[in-house]
Amino acid sequence: MNDADALIATQIRTVLAAAEASGGAAPIVEAGDPILRSVTRPFDGQVDDAELARLAEVMRATMVAAPGVGLAGPQLGIGLSMFVAEDPGSLDPETAEVRQRTPMPLRVVVNAGCSRAASADVAFFEGCLSIPGYQAVVARPREIELTAQNLDGTPINEVVSGWSARILAHETDHLGGVMFVDKAEMRSLSTNTSVAKFWNQPSTQKAAAELGFTLPSSMLM
Repeated sequence: MNDADALIATQIRTVLAAAEASGGAAPIVEAGDPILRSVTRPFDGQVDDAELARLAEVMRATMVAAPGVGLAGPQLGIGLSMFVAEDPGSLDPETAEVRQRTPMPLRVVVNAGCSRAASADVAFFEGCLSIPGYQAVVARPREIELTAQNLDGTPINEVVSGWSARILAHETDHLGGVMFVDKAEMRSLSTNTSVAKFWNQPSTQKAAAELGFTLPSSMLM
């Protein structure tokens, strides 16, 4: 095992120990930590199957406790290409329709890559557990093609649409050292409190009009 892979194994075991000491969840790394700006390494047997499965459990426990709908390895201080994602969907029917936000069961994704699968972009507020308290509007493809592996090594190659595509694209970005603010419309940057107070609508058209930014043309038809 080379030095980079040995470091990842150490990072994983450090997180597992921290989670055990805390009762299940691990600390989340926040913006400014250089690991969030580093490209991850693919999983290639740095730890055994049992430790990898335990890491997936800790990542989900941390995500749920935060709470959030996705969490990537770098957000726990691990330079590994792995993330978890799970979304209950929207309880409001109009929001669910406009944002195409349907429930997504737990996914544990290893060695992920994603690419555009549709020409249309959609733009909505999103946030990040590593930048607590803030959200901004980000334009992303309505559909993506996800290539990756499941926890057991089974290949993944599928097209994902709607809000689930947004979540998976956001988490895949983390694996390349990219954060949502890099792609955000910064005129829309808002605290969580302001989003709840002013922009609690299914679409982002009101926010665009009043904050002065442009939405993708596919959202204006």
